[in-house]
Amino acid sequence: MNVSFEFFPPQTEEMERTLWTSIERLAPLAPEFVSVTYGAGGATRERTHATVARIVEETTIKPAAHLTCVGATSSEIDEVARSYWDIGVRHIVALRGDPQGGVGQSFRPHPEGYANSTALVAGLKSLADFEITVSAYPEGHPESASFEQDIDVLKAKIDAGATRAITQFFFENEVYFRFLDKCYDRGITIPIIPGIVPVQNFRQTARFAQRAGATVPTWLAERFEGLDDDPTTRRLIAATVAAEQVFDLVDAGVEHFHFYTMNRADLVYAICHLLGLRPQAETKAA
Repeated sequence: MNVSFEFFPPQTEEMERTLWTSIERLAPLAPEFVSVTYGAGGATRERTHATVARIVEETTIKPAAHLTCVGATSSEIDEVARSYWDIGVRHIVALRGDPQGGVGQSFRPHPEGYANSTALVAGLKSLADFEITVSAYPEGHPESASFEQDIDVLKAKIDAGATRAITQFFFENEVYFRFLDKCYDRGITIPIIPGIVPVQNFRQTARFAQRAGATVPTWLAERFEGLDDDPTTRRLIAATVAAEQVFDLVDAGVEHFHFYTMNRADLVYAICHLLGLRPQAETKAA
């Protein structure tokens, strides 16, 4: 069983402590990699780089740095990619990124930048032999004209050099399996890893889902109903929901999961334990 974890760069000292507590908790599970997100328009560029660099220096886990096309020239993005290569990062998660005006606005590439994620993948591969992961959308990207267009974009990213895809999170596993079938029908054979989000905060997750075009089923809302002021029960329900989803995927043959951690380790660690993962390696001393 393989797992990977996603973190976002901290904005405050308290958030940084929470992040590193989570990394230290999850690192001994020997994830295949951990990814660190990159804000729209490069808003977190320095913090992302600092977080990735610290992971390289202080842990034994392999980081994957996010890069987007938004708000930067191709030369600026190339410079960031080279700086990652120079510190030993060999894995990039290449994304188009959200429009600078926010979700729901039209995406406009920088006049001197990469036009889209496919161009970004091609540009990265021309710089160095990066391993490149891209995104996939089992329920369709919110801006896509059709589901077929989504598959076309994924295929183009693979043709440009992507070797793995991670899905947007979903709650109904049938959505994921239907998506895989459509990908296989198009000759797409790279690993498509399911993205799993343990529901740390239902209202927040529902907002994320709305922006991402992910469906929040009625049964999920009902499970968290009335628990706004009951965090203990909420965590138990969240762990149960995520475990049910993961074990259903395992029964269908899925062997790699990517967890959106929200920088918190407790639920993710519990689910990994249920999957049979046990501590394998310790982080390096700071």
